[in-house]
Amino acid sequence: KNNKFGQKYKLPPGPKPWPIVGNLPEMLANKPGVPKWIHKLMKNLDAEIACFKLGNVYVIPVTSPAIACEFLEKEDDVFASRPMSMASDLISAGYLTTALGPYGEQWKKMKKMISKDLLSPMKHQWLHAKRMEEANNLTHYVYNQSKSKNGHGGSSVNVRIAAQHFCGNVIKRIIFNRRYLGNGGGEGGPGLEDVEHVAALFTLLIHSYAFCVSDFVPSLRRLDLDGHERIVKNALRTVNKYHDPIIEARIKQWKDGIMTETEDLLDVMISLKDAENNPLLTTREIKALILDMMMATVDNPSNAVEWALAEMINQPEFLEKATLELDQVIGKHRLVQESDIPKLNYTKACLREAFRLHPVSSFNVPHVSMRDTEVSGYFIPRGSHVLLSKQELGRNPKVWKDDPHKFKPERHLVDEGSDVFLSEPNLRFISFSTGKRGCPGVVLGTTITVMMFARLVHGFTWSAPPDQPIELVESQTDLLLAKPLEAIARPRLPEEVYLLD
Repeated sequence: KNNKFGQKYKLPPGPKPWPIVGNLPEMLANKPGVPKWIHKLMKNLDAEIACFKLGNVYVIPVTSPAIACEFLEKEDDVFASRPMSMASDLISAGYLTTALGPYGEQWKKMKKMISKDLLSPMKHQWLHAKRMEEANNLTHYVYNQSKSKNGHGGSSVNVRIAAQHFCGNVIKRIIFNRRYLGNGGGEGGPGLEDVEHVAALFTLLIHSYAFCVSDFVPSLRRLDLDGHERIVKNALRTVNKYHDPIIEARIKQWKDGIMTETEDLLDVMISLKDAENNPLLTTREIKALILDMMMATVDNPSNAVEWALAEMINQPEFLEKATLELDQVIGKHRLVQESDIPKLNYTKACLREAFRLHPVSSFNVPHVSMRDTEVSGYFIPRGSHVLLSKQELGRNPKVWKDDPHKFKPERHLVDEGSDVFLSEPNLRFISFSTGKRGCPGVVLGTTITVMMFARLVHGFTWSAPPDQPIELVESQTDLLLAKPLEAIARPRLPEEVYLLD
């Protein structure tokens, strides 16, 4: 390597690449289990940082929190960009948004606007009533489901549907000021349109940085060898079918003077002005940003809550402790409110443990190196894709010495009396990431996650269905529970509490 690092530093360890194609043949042979292949190889190499060459792209996976912090803290300026990919290009409408866009002026503009105008503490407070409306709807929905259909008290609830649609409803409510994209389902549940919408968001999430051949050999993109482009375009069509009419109608209402007061975040986006008093955002930017925010909201909280509840039904002592804390803070004559969140440390410890042990995806959104650099004694060439392993950071035995594969909320309650937060700046696991590309929605994400979980645990007694133990098995293709969590819920508060809004 003829670079200033060449003599002193070498690339991280990894499999020997073939000429021209690198390790692409092995990647293709291991689809759809590419993350499993990467992690297995790293274990065989006994390496916490490795290097795979896919086409002419160096892909650098990392499983050590200390090395991850070098990338995102010490060298944050170098790794503040994102790789270009077929799916991220389509989803972000040509990189108009923050989550998937490369580092540059557009990214800076959007990031500043999101932090200042959409997710500021003041806006969070302003949207409080909308979030509470959805928390109440979640409680009513599960209460209606749980009321015995068979006279034995308690009934089966599909927790995945409740959790994913609660996340979807909160973000639809604060952006569009509506819960349903159609007429809704019975008992406060999702309608067919909402089911289709959330399914499309998850499809886009799964494919946003899936290991796709054309991302490493761009000349193959038009062939769509993996079929990913077709899948992404279909999912985008579904989302746009629901979003576009709402967004376009609202822009027209503002133009025609029918709307003059901001009621939700879509109104805020339309009303923002630049220094010359022109609209700050184009219609395309608004559409791309809304999709960005929807995708960022539906997966992480819903997955953490589903796994936490599944783990705790199988280990009822944890469920009892969380319920006891909730009863001590809230009592039994009202429902959990957002103002209770700071006092619910054990509840938050259970969620931290779910984020640690059961992340929603194997890797964080990739970072890309903007210049040659050196990290942890290794040469990292410009253009390298750095993948922080959510899965292995949280299970790293050097960091989590006490049974890293066991669900133990107590490990997050080290200091007596100190507050527990869902974020983890030291990257011992990843909930909201850190550095320049850290999630700007930490407060919203935390609020959604804790409110959903606290409402479910405080409002209901949960148990496994008779003769059907809950299997804590990951799906073959991702890290979600292999089977959606179906559990028996029984109301545990006085009836009138559920009927109050």
